[in-house]
Amino acid sequence: MSKNLTTREEDYSKWYNELVVKADLAENSGVRGCMVIKPYGYAIWEKMQAQLDKMFKETGHSNAYFPLFVPKSMFEAEEKNAEGFAKECAIVTHYRLKNDPDKPGKLMVDPNAKLEEELIVRPTSEAIIWSTYKGWVQSYRDLPLLINQWANVVRWEMRTRLFLRTAEFLWQEGHTAHATRQEAIEESEKMMHVYADFVQNFMAIPVVKGLKTETERFAGADETYCIEALMQDGKALQAGTSHFLGQNFAKAFDVKFANKEGKQEYVWGTSWGVSTRLMGALVMTHSDDKGLVLPPNLAPIQVVIVPIYKTDEQFDAISEQVNSLTAELRKLGISVKYDNRDTQKPGFKFAEWELKGVPVRIALGPNDLENGTYEIARRDNLSKEVVSKEGVASYIQNLLETIQNDMFAKALDYRDTHITEVNSFDEFKALLETKGGFLSAHWDGTAETEEKIKELTRATIRCIALDRVEEAGSCIFTGAPSKGRVLFAKAY
Repeated sequence: MSKNLTTREEDYSKWYNELVVKADLAENSGVRGCMVIKPYGYAIWEKMQAQLDKMFKETGHSNAYFPLFVPKSMFEAEEKNAEGFAKECAIVTHYRLKNDPDKPGKLMVDPNAKLEEELIVRPTSEAIIWSTYKGWVQSYRDLPLLINQWANVVRWEMRTRLFLRTAEFLWQEGHTAHATRQEAIEESEKMMHVYADFVQNFMAIPVVKGLKTETERFAGADETYCIEALMQDGKALQAGTSHFLGQNFAKAFDVKFANKEGKQEYVWGTSWGVSTRLMGALVMTHSDDKGLVLPPNLAPIQVVIVPIYKTDEQFDAISEQVNSLTAELRKLGISVKYDNRDTQKPGFKFAEWELKGVPVRIALGPNDLENGTYEIARRDNLSKEVVSKEGVASYIQNLLETIQNDMFAKALDYRDTHITEVNSFDEFKALLETKGGFLSAHWDGTAETEEKIKELTRATIRCIALDRVEEAGSCIFTGAPSKGRVLFAKAY
């Protein structure tokens, strides 16, 4: 099955597109720019969702749901936000269809059913949520408000790629309101750390935590915190953002509270989100030319068992042993599939589960029954070994943990060897084309220089790393003084 997969070396972009489709994660739909997430892809997203949801609740957040439609006047209340998203908005203008008198059996928009005010299909929900918060907040006792919603959003994209950029995508968006500036900043930072924890410990993807530059900041935010990951082709991918909104939305929607002294103040806000883009990051960080490689913590199926037999008696004997092992593994919280289909040969099954990235594959044949063994194959490094059936359940449990750690270590090694310090623009341009990855370079702090570098190289400042060392230097482009290095990269 994987034989038909374009290799990464041949064409990385084509490899990615083919793999997403062939591994049954998603496909293009009949609606331009929108995707269908297939059951296997959605099962991975559900695992991500469940873990993130748990982490949000552990940090004191509650889920709610807000409308899909935002009245245009409400949307434009916060000017920077409205301006930032204006070009990507889908707009509802009418509320009814009618039969087309000139085309029997066809429908047309009823011109008499024009909405008094256009509705924006949410590209993000700050406007509708902050207009709601106005009714929820009166006093300091009502704060903090710590709300998250799982939703779909629409941003009209012309050039789409499955998971990475689609007109409609799934995400979560947290929106919180606080009594003090400091509390809101702490919330923004806390959620960036929650995202980093999830991406590193569950997705096995190392990230750089940092701040966006003013030009890359979320529209309407005073500060944007981000986590940046590096894909195998040397391009960066923004894996999550958390925004300190200051009082911008509170002022736009007049959200005030009475403080302990009884004085009226505007609340302080944050918003933060990750989306189905993470699925793209998962595929591109770990997978190989044979297909998906999934970290055990997120794999819908962690262990697949394939029987090898010639007779019904052999199959029955194997199945009996498999049923006992399956029960043992499930007690340990491990998800197992027994692939006992009689419509496909073992070789086909091996290739299929390899393509789908199942972390551990067990083969069991008559010889194994006789010898009291299992053949156990790892998907991440394609190694195989024969293991005694005594204590095999805890062996597999430990193996899944090892695979999770090894996948992170491999991705970390790649990332760390692809952060390169550069000190001239010529070196910057050369490395961008040959090595890729993050280029650590001095920048003079101006939007003009940032834009010029982007125009000439397509590289953007991914972040100002939180742990960067303050050091005097010269901007690689203008030679003007710089306070420290920032990370540049080409990005998705």
